[in-house]
Amino acid sequence: MGGGYVPSRGPARMPAKAKPAPRAPEHGGPPAAPHVDARTGRWVGHDEGPRDTHLHLAHPWEHGHFGGPIGPRHIWRLHGGTRERFDIGGYFFSVAPYEYDYCNDWLWDSDDIVIYSDPDHVGWYLAYNVRLGTYVHVMFLGM
Repeated sequence: MGGGYVPSRGPARMPAKAKPAPRAPEHGGPPAAPHVDARTGRWVGHDEGPRDTHLHLAHPWEHGHFGGPIGPRHIWRLHGGTRERFDIGGYFFSVAPYEYDYCNDWLWDSDDIVIYSDPDHVGWYLAYNVRLGTYVHVMFLGM
């Protein structure tokens, strides 16, 4: 996973009634962190669709919409912070608390990430770590 691979697009919108694919443990351990399969471009772990109650927000976009470029043509460098508040080019984001453990190995002062729109969860973006190939849901906090 990772190793410089950048997905050409974000995940597809999940049909509201689709059943999520079971997330099998890798090598008999705990479930894998959400990641993008570099061979297929599939966003593994992004299959709950809008039903995922962990990502429901009472006030979506309360800090506004991210105005910077998103998608594979723009790679952002993390410039410090933590999962609770990090900086990319003067824009600030926070990781969804439910997903904190998925970014424990991120380097908050040097990893490259790509921001994608989340088609299923209003108020959230996806931050994809180019080095690791993993991603988390992030909320824009402002400039």
